[in-house]
Amino acid sequence: MKAHLAYLRYVLWHKWFVLMEGLKIGVPVLSLLLHDWDKFLPDEWFPYVNFFYGKNENPARQVGETGYFKPTDTGDQRFDFAWLLHQKRNRHHWQFWILPKDEGGLKVLQMNTKAALEMIADWRGAGKAQGTPDTLAWYRKNRGKMALHPDTRFLVETYLKYER
Repeated sequence: MKAHLAYLRYVLWHKWFVLMEGLKIGVPVLSLLLHDWDKFLPDEWFPYVNFFYGKNENPARQVGETGYFKPTDTGDQRFDFAWLLHQKRNRHHWQFWILPKDEGGLKVLQMNTKAALEMIADWRGAGKAQGTPDTLAWYRKNRGKMALHPDTRFLVETYLKYER
């Protein structure tokens, strides 16, 4: 029960910060209120609680030097699937906009403005909830790991005041 309460506290704290950050940059209120609603569904809730707050020490759940853990390298199949579901249920994740090509490779689609702004609010909210509020520094370290359409990247970097 303690793990579930700890995770609930984190999710609500995260949602609060996303709401505050999203309001600053014009994300529609309804989108912010519904942000990450799916984390409360059993197919995400239980794997997330176990992964982040479970009793077993799991080195994969530790955040690396860039402030970004590798969710596909966890060794926890239930968590990996929950993370996949979360990405594909939420347009504010850049991974939602990636289309694997049948012949190999990826097609990167342009994010709509609302989704891109919610993604920025999500990054800022996650940083504040986790005690690492410097989103620009986090973006600099993780920029190369994200497959963003050039127009989406331009929008993101403009909002983050990233110097090209």
